[in-house]
Amino acid sequence: MRSVVLLLLGAQLAYAGTHSMKYFYTAVSGDIDFPEFTVVGLVDDGQFVYFDSNTMKAVPKTEWIRKNEKADYWDTNAQKFIGSHQVFRNNIQVTKDRFNQSTGVHTFQQMYGCELNDDGTTQGFYQYGYDGADFVSLDKNTLTWTAANPQAVITKHKWEATAFAASEKVYLENTCLEWLKKYVAYGKDTLERKVSPQVSLLQKDPASPVTCHATGFYPSGVTITWQKNGQDHDEDVDLGELLPQEDGSFQRMSTLNVGPDEWKNNRFSCVVEHQDKTIRKTEDDIITNFDSVPIAIIVGAVAAVVLVIVIGVVGYLVYQRKKGFKPVSASDDGSNSSART
Repeated sequence: MRSVVLLLLGAQLAYAGTHSMKYFYTAVSGDIDFPEFTVVGLVDDGQFVYFDSNTMKAVPKTEWIRKNEKADYWDTNAQKFIGSHQVFRNNIQVTKDRFNQSTGVHTFQQMYGCELNDDGTTQGFYQYGYDGADFVSLDKNTLTWTAANPQAVITKHKWEATAFAASEKVYLENTCLEWLKKYVAYGKDTLERKVSPQVSLLQKDPASPVTCHATGFYPSGVTITWQKNGQDHDEDVDLGELLPQEDGSFQRMSTLNVGPDEWKNNRFSCVVEHQDKTIRKTEDDIITNFDSVPIAIIVGAVAAVVLVIVIGVVGYLVYQRKKGFKPVSASDDGSNSSART
């Protein structure tokens, strides 16, 4: 389980556009207590649908999708995901053979989605990964596939001999955006809300690193930086990953690793920027006794880690563009997840 969780925690939840929809399909092989196949759907980096090969059901994860889509929507998606499960079982075995691997835990992932930006421009990406690294990705402008390693070249040539790239370009520039707009309309009150972060400086003891913790904010775009004597300070800084919380908000941490003497001889501050609000915390705001940390921070952190594990094995990579709007079909998952490597 450890390697799977590390793969997810090493990913980035990047809020690159005003609104986004992303899907992550993951197949896992090896001796691991985790579903063989999972699907996670996200709108604005918040999970709205989940499927795994243990339950064989597509499950709504937000109230706005639960209220607006009926049983046929969930049945249709479940059947598509079940079909994809069989294909991914084959794909991960083929890829393992190409890498001459027969043992250990391995993952094969498909990642695709679209984004609609403030200025009306759009983006789309479609790619595959193996064991947390790039495998093959679509260049939808040239309708070609980019192989990230020699083992993926076979897949590149195989897919370029078909109309696979063209069909995915149509999906990314039309169907994906149509459903994104529909979902945003469903969850407008939730997806377009703005909530400022709660910011705390945490330190276990005077000799420990200081962590700047921002939590409870929405949307997910946040910047956490450090200043030293009023000047930007980038050294000795570990920026944590953006994590979703159970209530749909987000949290992020940044840790400054400097010694007690440097803290004493300089004036450090953490600056958190979210939307049009800037929050600054200084040494005077440090909480050194963890017993006094607000319970909301503790609960939020625990909930986020649990949610990260439940979401599944996900790797995040985001790219390309275009637009369009037509009457929508019965399912937003128009992408071809049946392509074999």
